Amino acid sequence: MIFNQWYVVLESKELKKHKPLRIKRFNEYLALWRGSNGEVCCIADSCCHRGVSLACGKIVGGELQCPFHGFLYEKTGKISLIPANGKLKSVPETMKVQAYKSYEAYGLIWLWYGDIDQATEKPFFFAELEDFTYSSFKDHWNVHYSRSIENQLDVVHLPFVHRTTIGRGDKTLVNGPVVVREGEMITFYVNNRKDDGKTIPLKPDEIVDYKHFFHLQFHYPNIWQNFISDKIRAFAAFVPVDDENSIVYIRYYQKMVNVPVLCELFNYIGKISSIVILRQDKRVVETQLPKKSEFKMDERLIMGDKPIIEYRKHRQELIEESQK
Repeated sequence: MIFNQWYVVLESKELKKHKPLRIKRFNEYLALWRGSNGEVCCIADSCCHRGVSLACGKIVGGELQCPFHGFLYEKTGKISLIPANGKLKSVPETMKVQAYKSYEAYGLIWLWYGDIDQATEKPFFFAELEDFTYSSFKDHWNVHYSRSIENQLDVVHLPFVHRTTIGRGDKTLVNGPVVVREGEMITFYVNNRKDDGKTIPLKPDEIVDYKHFFHLQFHYPNIWQNFISDKIRAFAAFVPVDDENSIVYIRYYQKMVNVPVLCELFNYIGKISSIVILRQDKRVVETQLPKKSEFKMDERLIMGDKPIIEYRKHRQELIEESQK
């Protein structure tokens, strides 16, 4: 993972008000709960006393109570009370676990993976999506999150993996694609067409009016959007679980239909369509080896893989920068 970044880790609706939640993210088990004001609290899910899962406990006065011996944990990871020692006995500063800074907005929960004192005020989100309604679902993939990301940067696979859905038309020849980096955002412009056997694909620097092409955006470390049209978008968060597993959250956004019942129906249809398309990807991507993507790999990439090449290069730069 890239250190010192905000990662989407789950949807808000998954974290209930009165019940802790145990999740695995960043190769670690975490305990999440909502504090007294409904804020998201997150600490390592292993009591520093005897190693039991804290998420198996309960919420007491906005703090998390260990189910084994009743130790109370604050959202900072520090223990505020050891019942066996009594309320008057102070708790040693060493009695604590790692805590994670959280942020919640747009129905999503982010965690800061890195040094808390380096955390930015809030994570990036495609704020224009606030004007859309959406439907969502999540899918567990047996690959590292970098592989699931690269699949959504891959413009060459469309006519083969998605030949019955978004890849119809046998558009196997790939012009470019053109890739533009701005800060931690990658935008890539796609122009696939049928191969007439008479022409070769245009190189990225040979394409002049690329901004009129279909385009997609990826923002580090793990969110993406697809500009299907002015009023329809697809959004994804690629959540790191461990070195061989990830979770993909997909949202179908639209602002074509606003009438309540029709809106729900339209969003539901969009959701089903998204599931079909994503499962076509999953069937193939889960067979890739190795399951984790690296900057340098034993692969023979082609010009059409430019978004993937740029992603790996940029990702490596961010990893090295965070290690300074």
